[in-house]
Amino acid sequence: MSLPQQRLLVVDDEAKLRSLLKSYLAEQGFLVEAVEDSSSMDQYLADHEVDLIILDLMLPGEDGLSIGRRLRTQGNQPIIILSARSEEIDRIIGLEVGADDYLAKPFNPRELLARIRSVLRRCQVETSGLISEGKPVFSFGTFRLDTGSYQLTKEGKNIPLSIGEYTLLQVFLEHPNRVLSRDTLLEMTKGYNHTPMDRSIDICVGRLRRKIEENPTDPIYLRTIWGAGYLFSLKR
Repeated sequence: MSLPQQRLLVVDDEAKLRSLLKSYLAEQGFLVEAVEDSSSMDQYLADHEVDLIILDLMLPGEDGLSIGRRLRTQGNQPIIILSARSEEIDRIIGLEVGADDYLAKPFNPRELLARIRSVLRRCQVETSGLISEGKPVFSFGTFRLDTGSYQLTKEGKNIPLSIGEYTLLQVFLEHPNRVLSRDTLLEMTKGYNHTPMDRSIDICVGRLRRKIEENPTDPIYLRTIWGAGYLFSLKR
C-alpha cells in the first residue's frame, strides 16, 4: 500500500514563482496548491490540512511575519519562509516567529526541495510514534518530554513546541551534560549542508529558553559555553 501524498501550500504574490514551484514540486510527488495572499491561504486552510507551508515574507496585506506568528499560535504547522530580503535581521526575525527554515530569494528549487524534505522528515520522525509504548520519556526539573506522545509538559500543562524546538530539545536531552557545537547541532537536527553564518541554532535555543527557563537571560538548563557551543545541564 502506497503512502498518501504530502500536501504543500505555497503562499507568494509572484505569479511566475507560484507556477514554477507548483509544477516543480508536483513533479517531485507532492500535492501542491499556490495562493497569493493571507486571505486566500486562510480560505484554503479552512478546507484542507497541509503538511507544510512555504511562506513569502513580502506579501500584500498581512505580511509573512504576521502570518507566521498567527499560525504559530494556532499549532505546530511546519513553515519554510522565503524572502527576497537576504539581510541577516530578516532571517533572524523569521526564525524567531517560529519558522522551521528560511531561504533567501533567488534560490535553486533543488535547495528548497532539500529543505522541504528535511523539515518533513523531522516531522515524520517526531509524530510516527504517537502514543507508542517504549518511547523514551525525559524529565528535567518540573518538565517532562514524552517522545511517544510528542509533548513537553510542565506540571501536567502542555508547552507547545515547533518541530525545530522539539527536535533540538530532544537532541539536548539525549546528550545531557555534554558540550555540543553549533555545527554538530545543525547536523543532528537538520541533516543538510549549512552556511558558516547559519544562526538558526542560536535562534532556536533562544526560543527554547523562553519556554523552559525561569530566567532566559540566566539559564539553568540550556547553558552557553562560549567559543564551544551549548550544554544542557540536568543539575539545578
